[in-house]
Amino acid sequence: MQQLVTRLTAEISKVLLGKEPQIKLALACLFARGHLLIEDMPGMGKTTLAHALAAVFGLSYQRIQFTSDLLPADILGVSVFDRNSSQFEFHPGPIFSQVLLADEINRTTPKTQSALLEAMEEGQVTVEGETRQLPQPFFVIATQNPLSSSGTFPLPESQLDRFLMRVELGYPSPEAERALLLGDGSRTRLPQLKACITKDQLSIISMHAEQVKISAAVLDYLQRLIAYTRDCADFSMGISPRGALALLRTAKTWAVMHGRKHLLPEDIQSVLPAVVAHRVSEATGNSDQSGYALIDQLLNEVDVMS
Repeated sequence: MQQLVTRLTAEISKVLLGKEPQIKLALACLFARGHLLIEDMPGMGKTTLAHALAAVFGLSYQRIQFTSDLLPADILGVSVFDRNSSQFEFHPGPIFSQVLLADEINRTTPKTQSALLEAMEEGQVTVEGETRQLPQPFFVIATQNPLSSSGTFPLPESQLDRFLMRVELGYPSPEAERALLLGDGSRTRLPQLKACITKDQLSIISMHAEQVKISAAVLDYLQRLIAYTRDCADFSMGISPRGALALLRTAKTWAVMHGRKHLLPEDIQSVLPAVVAHRVSEATGNSDQSGYALIDQLLNEVDVMS
């Protein structure tokens, strides 16, 4: 398993230099069968990472550039009247793929954003009164610009909660940026990326993650973390049961990625910022909209051992 993670990370690093920690978090998200939100300023490599993930997983994918005039039918599909058969024929939208690359998802209106809710939660869509199943596995890899950017519509809490993880890329290190300026890590290499994992391997990883053992002491620590977000007055709302399950599932996947069959507190701590930060906010509604300051407080205030 560790060799597979190393191979996947190395392949993606050919087009995204110096971002191994973020790449491994993104891999954990997909291994855990979750949807991924990549947030950062324009030009930081968000779309490159999304394309690279789809490529190395060898899955069919479609890309949608979200804009303010995008309609739900542009994502889900629409029925068109066929004169030859004298009946309406459904033309599936780009959501009918194993990976949907939702580029700049917060540049479209809430009405269009909500078209993804059913798909992300249940792996199906209801169009014109008929429910249609989506291909499996089904992932949404979305990018978004910071809310301070012009022309953005904030994702509602219900939408954010459906993303298993949110990662931020940040500026490259001086060494990585120098290599980029010298021509390494170009997006033109995306078509050259090789699929490194099969659908069966993905299923096996998910199965191994479900079998990871968790001791009573580690489970107690997890519950103390969850309870702190609900009881502390600094948090506007606590982590939901869905968020708690997401944290546990991702932590188990992280343990598998590192060759362990039992969960450690370090596994929870490693994935907690990416899984929880977009699910919490300050009660005062002040500057730290990202929630990362609250995560630091959470990790510092909650003891590993009771």
